[in-house]
Amino acid sequence: MTTTNTFGLQHLAPVLIVEEVEPCLRFWTGKLGFTAENEVPGDNGKLVFASAKAGDVEVMYQTRASVVAERPEAANELSGRSIVLFITVDDLDRVESALSGVPIVNPRHDTFYGTTELYVKEPGGTVVGFAQFKKV
Repeated sequence: MTTTNTFGLQHLAPVLIVEEVEPCLRFWTGKLGFTAENEVPGDNGKLVFASAKAGDVEVMYQTRASVVAERPEAANELSGRSIVLFITVDDLDRVESALSGVPIVNPRHDTFYGTTELYVKEPGGTVVGFAQFKKV
């Protein structure tokens, strides 16, 4: 379903603040076939920012240290924040198989709104839900 919006909004890509970018990037590229993009190494050679993309789905990561180095006041802004990513998929069985060994937050279950879902925790600590709508 395509909708228009008053503001010309085109794309949403969350930037998740983590301690380490590399394990998070491997989660998306190694398990789910995303392509790594925009890798930015810091002075020590470790990534301070990177994004991963598959089709219209994109997720970005930045290290907490790099955010605070740029804006020291951000240290207070970042505490206590949480987010859950919700991604609809065509084949939950395939996704579940690819995520073998990843910590499960909420096992596969049916919802009252017509989906079958599975929630996992990626290496940065963010909960990611995958949902397949039931075919009618």
